[in-house]
Amino acid sequence: MHHSLPGAPRTFLLGDFDFALPPELIAQHPAPERSASRLLDGRGAAPVDRIFHDLPALLNPGDLMVFNDTQVIKARLFGEKPTGGKVELLVERVLSGNQVAAHMRVSKKPEPGTTLVLAGGGGFRATLLGRWPDEQGAMFRFVLSNDAGDDPYALMERHGHVPLPPYIKRHQGAAITHTDSEEDERRYQTVFAKNPGAVAAPTAALHFDEALLAALDARGVQRASVTLHVGAGTFQPVKTEDLAEHQMHSEWYDVPEATQRAIEQCRARGGRLIAVGTTTVRTLESMAASGQARGDTRIFITPGFDFKLVDSLITNFHLPKSTLMMLVSAFAGYEHIMALYRHAIESRYRFFSYGDAMLLTRQAPDHAAI
Repeated sequence: MHHSLPGAPRTFLLGDFDFALPPELIAQHPAPERSASRLLDGRGAAPVDRIFHDLPALLNPGDLMVFNDTQVIKARLFGEKPTGGKVELLVERVLSGNQVAAHMRVSKKPEPGTTLVLAGGGGFRATLLGRWPDEQGAMFRFVLSNDAGDDPYALMERHGHVPLPPYIKRHQGAAITHTDSEEDERRYQTVFAKNPGAVAAPTAALHFDEALLAALDARGVQRASVTLHVGAGTFQPVKTEDLAEHQMHSEWYDVPEATQRAIEQCRARGGRLIAVGTTTVRTLESMAASGQARGDTRIFITPGFDFKLVDSLITNFHLPKSTLMMLVSAFAGYEHIMALYRHAIESRYRFFSYGDAMLLTRQAPDHAAI
């Protein structure tokens, strides 16, 4: 435990966001029906176990629910170097001029100018230009091309694989792979995904199906969308014990004018703003903090953060020591979140991307320290 002066805000270290998770609670497949997953209602002091399709009854007419409408691209590409060595790319961002920024897994890094053959001989080519976003960048910049002149989105759609998170494993014969199945193509995508660019699904939104959206409409809950293209950095655990030293990954976001208007109208009528997923929180709070409705964000939300827009949050259960664990603790209160996670583990909730969800209310800011 950390001891500080009475009344001083607590200083959190990385170890505070660790917890022991029995591996069998990591969901390897989605629930048979999207809205039939469980919902841990964490709004009150004591947790309440519910089913996800109970959600409309927990909301009020005039509330505004904001979704992330990003579409997961088939960003995982397999191929080989001219030498025959195997290579795997994970496309994180589509740039202009048929260029992409990608993570590269390969035993020996090829030189700039090298052309890789992807998806077998009849597939397409990726020519390495250099590192991205600069000489020290963790990613690489490639030009993707085929004889038909298709753009990167078309090439990935035809030849790529769904970039399942590292903890989801698929059995093919005796081998364990991380490649996708037909089920994954359908279910690792929200029903309203429309702007391609993410390498990870905004997982809280995976629980919504057409019937649930209709029930929300009938209840008088308004809906709006933002776009944040979720990057692979979302799965990176924080490595520095001092949170201030963590280098946050960058993601592109956009809050359309219609959504900005919907937020103003919600505020004016006294409705609550309910964010579906941490990516929606990051988007809305980035806009509130920067005054920019679109751009790149590196927002890092940790306890003590002053939330300007979001009142309630629907979110899945997150990886230990992840930035998302810090975000939900900042939102609903550290002790409260830790108690909810203990309850979820005892009650055998399913964790991570294909797992169950929780509903949280923003805690009142702690002004005792001022």
